[in-house]
Amino acid sequence: MRHNNEINHFKFSPSTWIVPTFLLVVIWFVFYVDNSFNLDLNNHGILPRAFSGLQGVIFSTFLHGDLSHIANNSLPLFILTTALIYFYREVSLKVLVYGILFSGNITWIIGRESYHIGASGLIYVLVSFIFFKGMMTKYYRLMALSLAVVVLYGGMIWYVFPDVDHKISWEGHLAGLITGFVFAVKFKTPDYVKDIQYEWEKPNFNPQEDAFMKRFDENGNFVNPPKPEEIMVEYEEILSEPVKYIYVFKENKEE
Repeated sequence: MRHNNEINHFKFSPSTWIVPTFLLVVIWFVFYVDNSFNLDLNNHGILPRAFSGLQGVIFSTFLHGDLSHIANNSLPLFILTTALIYFYREVSLKVLVYGILFSGNITWIIGRESYHIGASGLIYVLVSFIFFKGMMTKYYRLMALSLAVVVLYGGMIWYVFPDVDHKISWEGHLAGLITGFVFAVKFKTPDYVKDIQYEWEKPNFNPQEDAFMKRFDENGNFVNPPKPEEIMVEYEEILSEPVKYIYVFKENKEE
């Protein structure tokens, strides 16, 4: 039995794929225009502790240095955004919008004096939020999603440390990780319940009337084994069910 709470919250809708697709379209469009007309838009990235660099808090997510940079960010961004909207629909917009703003501001505070660009900061927000929130809910579907994120993107943790690769913005990654964790703590999600309720968990369950439980006493000892005729009745009921035969006609006998 699927619980109504799960049906209401875990429901596929067009926004599940439209929003991630729209993000990628915007990012690739900006990249195309920048490279086609040599606009040098990377100067609009985050420049730490410079007033003019604050514009990058908004723009940096949509700016990328080269084809390899944008290609490496595209697939994780699409997958994680899709998962966010499907499993955390109620807070997904907050995570995306505030994630860009908060992680950008942290990068502006702690970053090196260089332009910080790319969607990887937002990606780290999503990875961090989905992992920590899933573990906090203790709901098995969301915990499974958390473990899947660890399997797919767990190696990203090394890129929040300095000196792993001087070409990447580890500050932006660290800012995204911190932001995602804070959001996981602060943003409230529904109290998910398991979607299976067993017979013995129902309030009106009576062990004395249950066909299985009546074979045991109060100490858990096996008593009152079924009689052969009772077994035969159950067996005959199974055999009495109609059997359906399906024939498939093929013109070519070699098939």
